[in-house]
Amino acid sequence: MDKVYPDALAALNGLLFDGMLIAAGGFGLCGIPELLIQAICDFGTRELTIASNNCGVDDFGLGLLLHKRQIKKMISSYVGENAEFMRQYLSGELTIEFNPQGTLAERMRAGGSGIAGFYTKTGVGTLIASGKEQKVFNGETYVLETGISADIAIIKAWKADTAGNLVFRKTARNFNPPAAKCGRVCVAEVEEILPVGRIDPDQIHLPGIYVHRLVQGAHEKRIEQRTISATA
Repeated sequence: MDKVYPDALAALNGLLFDGMLIAAGGFGLCGIPELLIQAICDFGTRELTIASNNCGVDDFGLGLLLHKRQIKKMISSYVGENAEFMRQYLSGELTIEFNPQGTLAERMRAGGSGIAGFYTKTGVGTLIASGKEQKVFNGETYVLETGISADIAIIKAWKADTAGNLVFRKTARNFNPPAAKCGRVCVAEVEEILPVGRIDPDQIHLPGIYVHRLVQGAHEKRIEQRTISATA
C-alpha cells in the first residue's frame, strides 16, 4: 500500500466532510500540520470540531480556519495567543470545551487505545468538572473524562519512511503521537521521507500502523512569542 501522496490536497482527498471531528497535532506553533491545515482551508470544509492544544495565531495554523469561519467548536487547553479565537468565543460564534493539557493528551491516547473513559483528579472542584460524573477512590474524588475518537488526525513529523514510521523533533512530540492514535485515519506531513530501513527502529516514535497517508513538504519556522532583551 502506497502511503505517500504528492501534496496535501491529494492526501486529504475523500476524507473531509462538514461537521467532522479532527484531531490536530502541535504545541503552540511547534509541530503543527500547516500544509494540511491550508488544504482544509482550500477544501472549504465547515462546521468542524477540532481537538488541539490551541488554535494557532491569528494568521497562521488553525487560526486560518477560524478566520474563514470553518470551525464551530474547539476542544483545547490554551487560547491565549489568538485574538480572533477570543473574539469568536466571547461573541458566541465559537464553542470551546476547555481541557487541562494532560487531560487532553490522555483523552486522545485513550481514544486511540480503545478506552472509552478514565478517571482523573485533575479539574476536580473546578468548572472543568461541571456536569461530569465523579467518583471517590481511596478517599479521593476523581472526575470521569471520555476518550476522543476523531474522524481524522492531521499531524506533523520530522522524518518518516515510506511505511509511515515517524520520528518527531523535540516539542513536536507532545501532542502529535496521541493525536495520531485517536484518528480513524491519520494523515502526516513530514519534512523528509526515507526508504524503509533507513530509520533505526529504536529511534521510531510512532509505528507506521497508525499512519495511513503521508505528504512531504517545506515548512515555515515561525516564532510564537519573540522576546528581545535590552543590551547594556
